[in-house]
Amino acid sequence: MQRKWRVIPHDSSRVDSLIRDARVPAIVAQLLVGRGVYSSADAEIFLATKLKGLRPPETLPGVETAVPILKSAIEDKLPIVIYGDYDCDGMTGTAILVNGIRLLGGDVSYHVPNRLEDGYGLNEDAIRKLADRGKKLIVSVDCGITSVSHAKLCRELGVSLIITDHHTIGEELPDADALVHPRLPGTNYPFGELCGAGVAFKLAWALCQEICGSKKVTEPLRRYLMQSLTLAAIGTVADVVPLLDENRILVEHGLKMLRAEPLAGLQSLMKAASMDPNATLDTESIAFTIAPRLNAAGRLGQAQLAVELLTSGAGDRTESLANYIHELNNSRDTLQRSVYLAAQKQIKNDFDAESDAAFVLAGVGWHPGVIGVVAGRLAEKHAKPVLVLSLDSAGKTEATGSGRVGGTGIDLYDALAQCSERLVRFGGHKAAAGLTIDERQIETFRDDFCEAVAKQWTEREIVPEIVIDAEAPLGQLNLETMKQMDMLAPFGAGNPRPTLCSRGVVVEGEASLMGKTKRHLTVQLRQGNKTIRAVAFNAETWCDELNNMTEPFEIAYRPVVNEFRGYRSVEIHLVDWRPAHQPLTV
Repeated sequence: MQRKWRVIPHDSSRVDSLIRDARVPAIVAQLLVGRGVYSSADAEIFLATKLKGLRPPETLPGVETAVPILKSAIEDKLPIVIYGDYDCDGMTGTAILVNGIRLLGGDVSYHVPNRLEDGYGLNEDAIRKLADRGKKLIVSVDCGITSVSHAKLCRELGVSLIITDHHTIGEELPDADALVHPRLPGTNYPFGELCGAGVAFKLAWALCQEICGSKKVTEPLRRYLMQSLTLAAIGTVADVVPLLDENRILVEHGLKMLRAEPLAGLQSLMKAASMDPNATLDTESIAFTIAPRLNAAGRLGQAQLAVELLTSGAGDRTESLANYIHELNNSRDTLQRSVYLAAQKQIKNDFDAESDAAFVLAGVGWHPGVIGVVAGRLAEKHAKPVLVLSLDSAGKTEATGSGRVGGTGIDLYDALAQCSERLVRFGGHKAAAGLTIDERQIETFRDDFCEAVAKQWTEREIVPEIVIDAEAPLGQLNLETMKQMDMLAPFGAGNPRPTLCSRGVVVEGEASLMGKTKRHLTVQLRQGNKTIRAVAFNAETWCDELNNMTEPFEIAYRPVVNEFRGYRSVEIHLVDWRPAHQPLTV
């Protein structure tokens, strides 16, 4: 489905006001207004990202209840276990608390469930085993806010439970000893978009202050907290929460610490990934290099090793772990590529890529650890919701599925709810969800699901779109312009890298494929006298299409700075392209 291009309208008077009062460059003022920042005071807050902008940790709901429990357990040498989720956010949050409690002298270990065997969240068998091993306090990270029965089990077993989470709260709260959550009912914390690692960081910060009896902590604890900012930043970027408010601050300063003094495990992982130590580390470094490797461990059932990496000091073991996790990512990439190609073949052979409201794809042996990523790539590519189901090769009748909607605006959870009688179970939110289904129900479910999605397309008048900050000639792209744009960094969800568009563009030479798997495209584009390198990721199908273009066309793109062997140049990442003379909407 072709996406509509929508240019953000700009109020020139507000732009002029920011230029005058906030004393920012014109392009920065225009981008700020497009992001809803209108006053000089709000602009200063948005651009500053100072550490003092983080709210006091004790104001996070539940922290003041949790800290005395943790402090007492540390002082009494009670066995504490940090029970984290198996994704990057959960692993980094787990590492924050493990590192801190160890430093404070506590008896602490960690448990991360196996994605393929245990499933998401607190697990009854795991809780019983932990209790049998003498654990007296469980602290959940990035999970547990809906675990009513598990909290009850902890009380029955005499195990204290602190739940730290950020996910959607159910109708009934668990009866835990403490609940730490930015949107806890009956509270009014002003920023509810912290990720699991962000919540863990706030708890660790408050714990350090309580132990020290002062807002100012000892130098070893200060250094620990500063390094923990890096873990919080990785979890924040990986979990795709909005990079606004406190999240911007966590990421900005986490990146600074990643450049200046990375944890030993992260330093080894970056070395294994052949990251250039002299290149600029930014949110893309996390999103496309660090986070995928940590997530690969979780997706392939090895999350415990990722936590070990993030909680270990320098040494041969850390190097070995980093290299192993790097290889896991290569294996994950191979599995993902295999499933993606098979799923894409299904779309081509069995579906109408233009008219079908959604795709429900299924294959025997498709690895359940990669189907969510594949669903996301296909949803972005085809601009419609995609469900990918893994059928069991051992003959089990239940299939595991994962779904994404890309940037369509479709409510995936609502669409699944309309078909819930066909499902064994499902869960998730508007943009992403998981499900289990009896294989005999798949065909009927596919029809029902596509009908539910089609109803949303019609009733809500949803049209997939690309939001463009401004139309700009390629000739304006230079290092000074990029320096001005980067004043709005860190970029990510809720504050995306600016997307621009240009008309009258032609291919200079030929487009070609690059990378080991030849999935990515590189091409020289020219507009007037300006020629610039463009890259498009996972866009191998565009290569022949661009080479066959005989007329000028239009492009939507994000400008970036490429650093290679000390040389910096501006290039663009293609988001979309289309024939010329199509309307831009506002």
